[in-house]
Amino acid sequence: MTFKTAAAFGIGFSNSALAGPQAAVPGPAQPARLNGCRAPLRLHVRAFRAEKQEHWFAGLESTFTTFSGVPEEVLMDNPRALVVRHDAVSRSVQFNDRLIAFSKHWSFRPRACAPYRARTKGKTENGVGYVKKNAIAGHSFASWEAFEAHLARWEREVANFRIHGTTGEAPIIRFARDEAHRLKPLGGRASFGSLRELTRIVGNDCAIEIDTNSYSVPWRLIGERVAVTVAAGEVRIRHGVHQVAVHEQLEGAPAADRRSAPSRWCCRAQWRGPPAGDCSGGAGNVSTAFVVASTCRI
Repeated sequence: MTFKTAAAFGIGFSNSALAGPQAAVPGPAQPARLNGCRAPLRLHVRAFRAEKQEHWFAGLESTFTTFSGVPEEVLMDNPRALVVRHDAVSRSVQFNDRLIAFSKHWSFRPRACAPYRARTKGKTENGVGYVKKNAIAGHSFASWEAFEAHLARWEREVANFRIHGTTGEAPIIRFARDEAHRLKPLGGRASFGSLRELTRIVGNDCAIEIDTNSYSVPWRLIGERVAVTVAAGEVRIRHGVHQVAVHEQLEGAPAADRRSAPSRWCCRAQWRGPPAGDCSGGAGNVSTAFVVASTCRI
């Protein structure tokens, strides 16, 4: 995943095993993941025990906090936890609703890189390879906490203060001079945590009710079960994998007094059907994966 300001950040997970001669990381018999971020050449690394959506978000938020700012754009390598589908021909992308809400909360634009484009993906993988070879390979750790402490110390004392072979200067100095001012301030925002995921049955009035307020849904879904995501001031409604409606979240008024603005195809009494063209319808070795975020020019 790459974050773009005038330059860019990068982040990604790796599933490479780090057992045997490479590294010994104590923990349960399940994969461990490393999550990291990088700004042109500055690194930030986090370790997780899974590669779920919440870990992507935690890695991103940790990066924003560490770098004291948020980029304009985040370019990612189509992870299943964040991208529902990406058509390689048309380049049309459907992002996960939670990612959309997360990006709105932190005010950046999500963007998926072209499928099978090795050049873009390689920007992140180069950083991942650096962490694997220089921070982890050949080390053993007494506990998971010791592993995390080692990564933090390596990031703080080695990765960001070494003299880079290409630029001839320490990444932390380059970041402070050329990149930090291009990031948007955090603005005191709390961690993304107020998101709710609900299910509702569409009523005969072509609407669902959430917190005493009604939100319109296409008439053809009357009686159907829909999934609802409430976050970042929006209500997003899905039927299967298709998003069928998006509304501004309403607050403070009962359903009888306040409804979301109806879509022009939401009520069968007003329309005979959707408009033409509408088709929405205990101890031991474990493998370690990690996400490395970095700024890089794209």
